[in-house]
Amino acid sequence: MGAKDNFKREDLLSELGISPFKERIPWIGPDLQTLRDTFASDELPDVNSSEIRIKVPPLKSRKTGGGLLVAYLDKPTNSLHINGLVLLLHGLGGSSRRRGLTRMANALVQSNFAVLKLNLRGSDPCREFVDGTYAAECNSDLIPVLRRAREISYQLTNDYQFSNNIPLFGAGISLGGTILLNACMSDKTLLDGLVCISSPLDLNECSSSIERPRNFIYQKWLLNRLIRQTLEDPFGIEEREKNALVINKRDKKREINNIRSFDNLITAPRWGYKNVEEYYANASPFFSLIENEKPIPKTLFIQSKDDPWVPFLAAEKLMNKFKFSNGKNFNKFIFTEKGGHNGFHGIEGCWGDKVVCKWFLSLKTI
Repeated sequence: MGAKDNFKREDLLSELGISPFKERIPWIGPDLQTLRDTFASDELPDVNSSEIRIKVPPLKSRKTGGGLLVAYLDKPTNSLHINGLVLLLHGLGGSSRRRGLTRMANALVQSNFAVLKLNLRGSDPCREFVDGTYAAECNSDLIPVLRRAREISYQLTNDYQFSNNIPLFGAGISLGGTILLNACMSDKTLLDGLVCISSPLDLNECSSSIERPRNFIYQKWLLNRLIRQTLEDPFGIEEREKNALVINKRDKKREINNIRSFDNLITAPRWGYKNVEEYYANASPFFSLIENEKPIPKTLFIQSKDDPWVPFLAAEKLMNKFKFSNGKNFNKFIFTEKGGHNGFHGIEGCWGDKVVCKWFLSLKTI
């Protein structure tokens, strides 16, 4: 595919007033782009933040349980205007404390958006308030969150004295985008616009990618975080789960030794799937969007071709499908040659954050 037909990337970036992405030294290559926020931090201004707790039901596999998800609402300071509310979701093993998420939230606040930073079930900030862990499709958790976010947007409309309701947008980093996309396929009116950054569309394809030998350290890091979050559940876990999660004293091995086995023994049964194959097939947005043409809000997909975790092929196929589908032209794709997994650390800072802000500003309907 020629550069000129690169998913009309240049046309969209030109409309948004943004130059094409270029890596900045020393963050050259997919791995340094991916790991930059692990090694380096950004000085960010203080934010006007308040804690919000949102009630969610028990997991599909349990009759009791449930509890509260914890979110933090950041609002612009010293501003008489607000452009909308953005629900911001972290990725696998993350939380609202991750550096990349806090920086994106800050960029949105600086663009006069309010930001609701959600911690998914089992992530550290809400570990003591709810049992279990989250999944790529956790609509029973997300729909109450989205409804509460809409209520907050109405309140902000009143606070800022607008005649029209401010829009509610969603931004998901990595698996956070997958989760938001799955929720919106159940009801496209839940959000007025969405951005998915480095988000898995085909979970099986991504599982195969993370299991490549080059990604051994990545997978070990992610798996250790998932195991720790699961074992630290103050509400307890099943004996079957514990036996699979801990290292066997006899042979010094653990039944769960990669993300696929974690999803097979923990995630899939907790969320009502019989095995990992059924979970990946049903929780991958790609198949519903390709085969059933599920309606979604206006969505921007941002994906690097050198992402070491998430292959871009599913997004490319989806883009080609949307090209020839009536009414799908409002969904946009930006593919970059470089950028890693949710990296996009460019010459003038985080290029991805700028794209997200500009995209939402272009959708603003106030």
